[in-house]
Amino acid sequence: MDIRFLQSLVATVETGSIAAAARREKLTPAAVSQRIQALERALGCILLARGAHSAQPTEACLSLLPRARLLIRETENLRYDVAGGGLATELKIGAISTALTGIFPTVLDVLSRQAPSLKLILRPGSSLQLYEQLLQGELDAAVLVEPPFALPKAMTAHVIRREPLSFISPDPTLPADIDERIRLAPFVRYDPGSWGGRLCQRYLADAGLDPDIRCDMDALETIAILVASGMGNSLVPAWQGLHRDGFYLTEVPDAAVYERRIVFLHQSVPGRPTPLRLLREVLSQACSE
Repeated sequence: MDIRFLQSLVATVETGSIAAAARREKLTPAAVSQRIQALERALGCILLARGAHSAQPTEACLSLLPRARLLIRETENLRYDVAGGGLATELKIGAISTALTGIFPTVLDVLSRQAPSLKLILRPGSSLQLYEQLLQGELDAAVLVEPPFALPKAMTAHVIRREPLSFISPDPTLPADIDERIRLAPFVRYDPGSWGGRLCQRYLADAGLDPDIRCDMDALETIAILVASGMGNSLVPAWQGLHRDGFYLTEVPDAAVYERRIVFLHQSVPGRPTPLRLLREVLSQACSE
């Protein structure tokens, strides 16, 4: 079985059509279609439900995707090892939105000078989405909120940043007045279903607060915009790159108890340890500035 055929299958699933996969793979649609048909004959099952302008994975395809991605990654790692295992490679890195805007501009600038042959492919997502992609072998590493559960031994997390919980409002607020302001004013809540939002919800519960919630949102930059426009107050972690435009920020009492920890997460035995080690060092440096 040719590993390139699996690459074309994965590309089709991820892009949603054979035509889009062909553009990504720099092939003709006919070539991608022929590769997938060859896989279907070799495996004895239908892998794609083809439509006029789309191609959806069948149940059989979904069941083999994790192993297919693993085979692709292991093949790439073999090529990397044969080439000497240096920095001339690419890494697929997932990152939450605040890391992409607040941390990675500095990281990319440093890497462009220290390791110009290292290419990062950045993929945005929520912490949960990125964690699942890492488990499935779709990412080499991820920058995300520390998982609220014990990690499997196959995963290693390094805390690169601690973000204290803070109250943001259109008007200045003293720490002692935060709870009263939360009680009296409309509130834009950091989605308690998200890993970071759980910390904010825990503060509300510990303080016995039941605010007038206007909306729940797992998008910190948007929450800041809503507060600045007068939609209400909020509790957010003080993320790197947070610009205080149109609102005031005050750390809550015992802010460190509710801090959001940002971690660099990867396999305990990574396939490309040298570039991952460099990336971790640059991330840590960028987060300490």
